[in-house]
Amino acid sequence: MEFWFSELHTENVKLSIKVNKHIFSEENDHNRIDIFESPEYGRVLTADGYIVMTERDEFIYHEMMTHIPMAVHPNPRKILVFGAGDGGVVRELLKYPDVERIDMVEVNVGVVEAAKKYLPFSASGLDSPKVTIYTQNALRYVRHIVGEYDVIIVDSAGFYGPGESLLSREFYGSCYKALREDGIMVNQHQSPFYADDRTETQKAHKRIVECFPISRVYQAHIPTYPSGYWLFGYASKKYHPVDDLDAKRWNNLGIETNYYTTNLHKGCFALPAYVEKLLAKVETIR
Repeated sequence: MEFWFSELHTENVKLSIKVNKHIFSEENDHNRIDIFESPEYGRVLTADGYIVMTERDEFIYHEMMTHIPMAVHPNPRKILVFGAGDGGVVRELLKYPDVERIDMVEVNVGVVEAAKKYLPFSASGLDSPKVTIYTQNALRYVRHIVGEYDVIIVDSAGFYGPGESLLSREFYGSCYKALREDGIMVNQHQSPFYADDRTETQKAHKRIVECFPISRVYQAHIPTYPSGYWLFGYASKKYHPVDDLDAKRWNNLGIETNYYTTNLHKGCFALPAYVEKLLAKVETIR
């Protein structure tokens, strides 16, 4: 008998992955976490029936969340990460020797412990002495912080449940205040392809352009995410994501990646016409 995990992307579209075995399941106050073993995508982490990451393609998401801001900022030493319980963003951040401190705010301690046990390929850095994990609501944590971080990475699994506050102007305004004068923030922006995801993309973008003087959107191809096409938001007080990229400096670091390159960095901000139109509809400040 064959077993398949299926995720509905819309009422009419679903992604199915053949599963060898179901290796972990936990239901807590925040959501239900499951981890499957699959022949094509390796280990698959899901939350409430939605794919958070797979062993096969997680590097794309985590590299694009991390290296875009880290390649632009000239001296990123103190980093704040929201979510990221699977550890992939932290793993990528620890490739930078000059990073001194990573504060990670993950309300769901269950996903952190599950990742440490079952997803060592992504969670290997969560026990680093540079990393401090806070089990707290993101907005509550950041609300009273002023001028403390060089980079903020908002790695939310989605804008539902605990992630609903991540669509608020208060949250992004608080992130703006928590950054130093040349700080950079990035966040996942959902997919622009299907209607429900597209609405969340517009809401997040609208809030960010209301709070930051520089705001751009970039893209990546992630096979297991809805439509296989994903957007990220880049926002900064000072640095343009392409004009202020010092490709030579980043390449001299010798950081090994499987998706990100400085050439890709320059190109990923060139968006299709339909996405530009989608974003333009909510851009009240530029």
